[in-house]
Amino acid sequence: MAIVSLEDLREQLSFTDDVGGEDTILLSRKIAAAQNHIERLLGFKIEATFGGEGQDPVPPVLVEAVLQLAAWWYEQRETAMVGSGVNDVPFNVSEIVNEYREWAF
Repeated sequence: MAIVSLEDLREQLSFTDDVGGEDTILLSRKIAAAQNHIERLLGFKIEATFGGEGQDPVPPVLVEAVLQLAAWWYEQRETAMVGSGVNDVPFNVSEIVNEYREWAF
């Protein structure tokens, strides 16, 4: 289950009511992919660590990371664009992940 909702992502993307119902399947896929990617970088499942009974709530910053990444992937659907510079994943996502990542050596 995702830590963000479709409505959260629509809000992040500043969707208005006339566009709000569009792209539901695509947005759901972006949320799932973003959370999966962040969890792989973190080294743990967010919902297994936060938000459950007896656990701390999901940190708002991890919700923000999922929203930023999902929104970025929604707006940047192509892997490359002719005549444009390379765009990396938003810097904030990397910073957020590094703060919560489980490091092992």
